[in-house]
Amino acid sequence: MGNCCASPGTPSQTNTRKNKKKPNPFSVDYDASSINGGGNKLWVLKNPTGQDISAQYDLGRELGRGEFGVTYLCTDVSTSEKFACKSISKKKLRTAVDIEDVRREVEIMKHLRQHPNIVTLRDTYEDDNAVHIVMELCEGGELFDRIVSRGHYTERAAAAVMRTIVEVVQNCHKHGVMHRDLKPENFLFANKKETSPLKAIDFGLSVFFEPGERFNEIVGSPYYMAPEVLKRNYGPEIDVWSAGVILYILLCGVPPFWAETEQGVAQAIIRSVVDFKRDPWPRVSDNAKDLVRKMLDPDPNQRLTAQQVLDHPWLQNAKKAPNVPLGETVRARLKQFSVMNKLKKRALGVIAEHLSLEEAAGIKELFESMDSGKRGKISLEELRAGLHKFGQQIPDPDLQILMEAADVDGDGALNYGEFVAVSVHLKKMANDEHLHKAFSFFDRNESGYIEIEELRYSLSDEIDSNSEEVINAIMHDVDTDKDGRISYEEFVAMMKAGTDWRKASRQYSRERFNSLSLKLMREGSLQLASEGGIRVKDVSFFL
Repeated sequence: MGNCCASPGTPSQTNTRKNKKKPNPFSVDYDASSINGGGNKLWVLKNPTGQDISAQYDLGRELGRGEFGVTYLCTDVSTSEKFACKSISKKKLRTAVDIEDVRREVEIMKHLRQHPNIVTLRDTYEDDNAVHIVMELCEGGELFDRIVSRGHYTERAAAAVMRTIVEVVQNCHKHGVMHRDLKPENFLFANKKETSPLKAIDFGLSVFFEPGERFNEIVGSPYYMAPEVLKRNYGPEIDVWSAGVILYILLCGVPPFWAETEQGVAQAIIRSVVDFKRDPWPRVSDNAKDLVRKMLDPDPNQRLTAQQVLDHPWLQNAKKAPNVPLGETVRARLKQFSVMNKLKKRALGVIAEHLSLEEAAGIKELFESMDSGKRGKISLEELRAGLHKFGQQIPDPDLQILMEAADVDGDGALNYGEFVAVSVHLKKMANDEHLHKAFSFFDRNESGYIEIEELRYSLSDEIDSNSEEVINAIMHDVDTDKDGRISYEEFVAMMKAGTDWRKASRQYSRERFNSLSLKLMREGSLQLASEGGIRVKDVSFFL
C-alpha cells in the first residue's frame, strides 16, 4: 500500500503545492458500507481476471500479514502449481487514496511483466469483500538471510547482488516507474537453489512518473530515504540513492546514515557524510568505495543514473572483484539486521491487524466536529481548539511541526485525508495499547514475559523451525537484563528503537545523539517514525 496522504489521481499525477484548488478527494468516505452495501458497490480493479478466485485457485496457509492484506500460499487447481496470493479486505480500503494505491500497484506489476528479477503477476480477482492478487511464489528467503547462511561473504558476492538490484531499478525507470521503497526486505530469492534469481517483490509505494516530474510525498523507509525526499522535491534519482544505501550495508553491515532517533537519522541523511573508516572499509577496494560515493551523492543531478551505475568499473568487472571474505563482523551485523526484523515484522503485523479498524473508528466524526467553518478543511486554530476540547494538550511549536508535516498540498489546512494520518498518529501517541496487544500475542501463557518457547512458537512460520541459532540471537538482543526472557519494557524498547544498530556501530555515542535529538526538536526538524523499519507513511511523524 502507498502512503496514507498522497492525493489520488491518474498514475502519473504528482502531488505538488500548486494544486491547491483541486476538489477534496475525500468528500466521499469509502467505508465498508459504501463498498459492500446495496447497489453502490465499489469495484477497485479496472480489469480483474475474474470475480471468483476459488474457481481457479485454492488458498492455503498464511505466508505473511500486513496493514491491508494477508498473503496466502495459493495453488492452481488445474496444474497444482504454487503461487502467492495477497488478499486485501475492502473493509480496510476506507479512502480514495487506499483504493488508488491498490489499483496502481496492480497496474505497475502488469506494466513491469517479464523481467527475470521482478516478481511476476499471474492473475487478479475481485469479489464483494476482497481484492486478490495472485503472483509468483518466492520461497528462497530474504536477501540478508541468504548472505548470513553462507560460510563466508565477499566483495564479489556483494557486486553480484548489487548488479541485480540496479538492473531492477534501470528496468523500472525505463518503463516510467519509480520504486520509492527499495530496501533489502523487498528482495527475495525465487527458490532455495544456489543459482536462484533474486526478485523484487513489493511495489506498494511505487508510482508512474513522466520525465521531469517532481514528487513531494514523504514515503519509504528511514534508513534508505534520499535527502531530497525529506525536502519534498524528488524524482527517480531517489531509487539510486536507496540502492547505494543497500550497497553500503552489503559491504560493511551497517547503514551509512544512522542515529538512535528517527530525527537523528533524518539529520544524518541531510548531512550525507559517508564514513569509510570503520571496519571493514580499509580492506574494501577503491572501486567499490568510489561507486558508493557516487550513488550517495546528495545532489540528485550529480548522482549516477542506474545505467551509469551498471557501467561503473566495479560492476563491469564484478567477477574480478576481491573474493576475500569481508570478515565475521560484517556477517554478524547482517545477521542482527535479519533476525531482529523477523520479530518486529511479526509484532507489527499483530498491531496492524488489531488497530486498522479500531483506530479509524470515529475519525470522520472527529473531523466534522473540528471543522467549525464546515469548509471540508481544518485550520491550525481549529485543530488546536479541537485537540484541547478532547483533552489532548500539544505545545504550539510541536503542533505547528505536525501541521506542516501533514499539510501535503501546502494550503495551510488539513483536508480529510491529511487529518486521517494526524488522528491515527495522535492515537498512537496517546497510549501504548497497541504494543500491549502485540506483546500479548507472544506472551501466550500470560506470565508477563516472552519466554524462549513462546518466541519459537510465534515465529515458527517466519523462520526455519530448525534455526535455533536465530531464536537465540533474537532473545540475546532483546533480553537486555539477561534473565532469559523478554519483559514488556524490553519488548517496547526493541519496538521503539527501530532496527537496533547500536551494537554494530561505534561511530557516535548515546549522549551525542540524545543532545542532537533535543537540538533538532527545538529547531523543528522533521522526525520520522520508522514503523519498525517496515514502511513509513506520509505523515507518521513523532513529536
